[in-house]
Amino acid sequence: MSSSVFVDTNVLVYLRDSSDPEKQRAAARWMAYLWDTGGGRLSLQVLQEYYVTVTRKLNPGLPPPEAREDVAALRVWSPLPPDTELLEEAWTVEDRYELSFWDSLIVASAHRLECSVLLTEDLQDGQDLGGVVVQSPFTREPDSGT
Repeated sequence: MSSSVFVDTNVLVYLRDSSDPEKQRAAARWMAYLWDTGGGRLSLQVLQEYYVTVTRKLNPGLPPPEAREDVAALRVWSPLPPDTELLEEAWTVEDRYELSFWDSLIVASAHRLECSVLLTEDLQDGQDLGGVVVQSPFTREPDSGT
């Protein structure tokens, strides 16, 4: 896989969630692959959701300074900031595919970043959302292609 992969929040959270070791290992394999290839992409929304989830919802959670270190490290992927055009793109996705607004914003971000893959467990594995194909990190290894 040589194209860019948009990483959803749940993949990042599984890296820090020891309650499901199998999913934690799968997320770690994907993230290692994306770091090695430089193919990982994400948005500011994903970083915000990650921070809140691992510091406030995960049990045991991360101390804020540790979560902030994670977020700082992921800034090398140049997270996409929201703007009004992205909001309008998300509405188009929401209407076309009948997704939640937040999922639509993720899909619109993946489109904007020209990603061919959206790595998430929150949407239907294999679904093509206008050129962005949903892939669960738990159904395929990172080097097996899309």
